[in-house]
Amino acid sequence: MLSQAIIAELKQEAASTKKLLEKVPEGKFDWKPHAKSMTLGRLASHVAELPDFLNGVLMIDDFDFTKGHYKASIANNPPELMQIFQEKLDAVVQTLENTSEEKMQAMFTLRSGEHVIATLPRIVAVRSMGMNHLIHHRGQLSVYLRLLDIPIPGMYGPSADEM
Repeated sequence: MLSQAIIAELKQEAASTKKLLEKVPEGKFDWKPHAKSMTLGRLASHVAELPDFLNGVLMIDDFDFTKGHYKASIANNPPELMQIFQEKLDAVVQTLENTSEEKMQAMFTLRSGEHVIATLPRIVAVRSMGMNHLIHHRGQLSVYLRLLDIPIPGMYGPSADEM
């Protein structure tokens, strides 16, 4: 079943994500590497909240940013990051457990008002807009931490800091 495969992958990626979120230092949430970059706190909060976006992909057929379907979660400290991530992860796993094969194959639309960003099968949106999005921003977060000289945990094997 598609949902069970996604749950297994999500849980594996969640373990890596937690290891990285645990490294976000207190007192550095306003730091950013460049004027055009997000702050460390915003980026880490985005990583923590992304399972909720995945939940939206699963529950809303026509996801529209202008209708408030996306609400940012802002953590103010490392424990809040972990709490947000765990709550959002638990919710999306529960949704996935109750999502049928037919729903996974149904079309999903992402839009901002009249501007349609994408219309594609929900399973594709789950993988590309959900999972890959999380992995992408997790990679950005690892670069931020590296620039702050914080040891990076391994994601798919040991990191240079763990050798």
